[in-house]
Order: sequence, then C-alpha cells, then structure tokens
Amino acid sequence: MNNDDNPHSSNGSPSKSWLDKIVQTFTGEPKSREELVEVINEAQQQDVIDPGTREMIEGVLEVGEIKVRDIMIPRAQIVTIDVEQSVEEFLPIVLETAHSRFPVVNESKDHIEGILLAKDLLRYGFSETDKIDLKSIIRPAMIVPESKRVDVLLREFRQHRYHMAIVIDEYGGVSGLCTIEDILELIVGEIEDEHDAEDVESEDIRVLNTYTYSVKALTSVEDFNSFFGTSFDEEQADTIGGIVLNNFGHMPSKDETIEINDIEFKVNNADGRRLIQLKVTLPKTMADNLASA
Repeated sequence: MNNDDNPHSSNGSPSKSWLDKIVQTFTGEPKSREELVEVINEAQQQDVIDPGTREMIEGVLEVGEIKVRDIMIPRAQIVTIDVEQSVEEFLPIVLETAHSRFPVVNESKDHIEGILLAKDLLRYGFSETDKIDLKSIIRPAMIVPESKRVDVLLREFRQHRYHMAIVIDEYGGVSGLCTIEDILELIVGEIEDEHDAEDVESEDIRVLNTYTYSVKALTSVEDFNSFFGTSFDEEQADTIGGIVLNNFGHMPSKDETIEINDIEFKVNNADGRRLIQLKVTLPKTMADNLASA
C-alpha cells in the first residue's frame, strides 16, 4: 500500500494518527510543548501507554520549566541543628523527625555550617570514648539560588552526589531547602516511606513544599478553611473530601484531579468507596500569603 492509499498517512491526509505524531516527535516535530503533550495524551487514549507513564513523561517535561523556589521546603519548615548543641540536645531532634539529613547552623538559619548525615552518628553509638564533635563530621552544604531551574539542580545532584541543597534568596538569606526526593516527586508522584505513613495518620494537613500539601479527606471543612484561609461552604459538606466529591460528581479514581476555587485537588488515595488522601496545590498568590502569615 502506498501513502496515498493509507488513510492514516501524514502525507496528503488532513488528520494524523498518534503513531504519525510520535514518529514526527523524533524527526523534529511537534514544534511546541503543547503539541508534544497532545501526542502523549493521544498515546494514552490509544492504550499505547498507561496513565502512570503519561504522568511521568509530563513530569519530566514540567521539571524543565520549574524553578527551585516552586518546590522548595520553606524556611519555616526546615529542621536544623545548632553546631554548639550537645548530643543530648540534638539527638532527640534526629530521632523524632527521622530525617536522614539536617542543616547545621551557627546561631541562625542564615548561617549554614554544613549538613549532618544521621548515618554519620552511628559509629559513635558503639563507642564510650569517642565524643561527638559536630564540626568534624558535618558535610559541606550545597547552596543554590531560588531561580535555579529544577532540571539543572537534578543534574548537579547526580554529578556531585548530593541529596540536599540549601536555597538562598537574592540577599543571601536562607529561604528554604530542596532535596532530590522533592524533584523526583514531580516526576513519579509523592514518594512515601514508613515515616510518611505515620505522619499521614497523625496529621490532617501536612506540608510537602511551598505550594503543595497532603490533606486527609476527612479533614473538616472548618479546619481546612481555618488553615488555608478559604471559604468552602460548611453546610455543603462536613469534610473537605465531601467538597471534592461533590464537585467531581462521581467517585474519582487515584490520581484524578479537579480545580475548585483556583485550588487543585488530586486524589492520592481512594478505595472505591471513599476518598482517603488528597494532594492540594495552591495558586502562587495564596501560597505566598500563607507563607507570610
């Protein structure tokens, strides 16, 4: 069959199949990100890729457009250790938070001495003679500006084998921190470990980064409004999950999203009968107001 006889041919036919478009992707087309996303969405509709793969591809594309300031953990949420603290003072912090890395500061968060890796404390647990001197065991801190692109930071993480970067503003003050996990979550979705699971059970609303929060669907509308400064109708539903469910108009599946009053709600966990966990992404203005409150 020649091209003139092929109804799906990209030559001489006004409509192009998804296969034609994918081929064109590797020959210089499509010519914009929007066209590429259209190809990816069409591939999913044709069952060439599953929804999870499509989201990962779109996440990779998104990483190239996002700045570090958009995903960093804000300054107020950073857990630090003072370089002058004794082991009796900082060890409870290490155990309670269960983080693997801690910025070590001198008096304030704007004076970063380095990064403490929790695993570096292990060898002191088996010796009664060695005294812990934080200055001697901390690692150098990676410092990056808020304006750095996330894809560039990911490349630097890989090249230098860093897992955390301290983010500074234009005046040199610490404005937040970013980890390799924060970047990977843009691509593959939220990464939860056993400690995250404990947090989800104990906290109705949990900060993920500057713009996103993990929220239990059973969080009351009153508590949600109080935390985010929103005005969802408490008579419409008792819980924020009820508000989201009413706006969907059906029982949504995992990873379905909906925008309500400029806030994006993504279903992180659902069992077919009820919503369990939501990912809430705020618009920039609302996130900035919340951070400054």
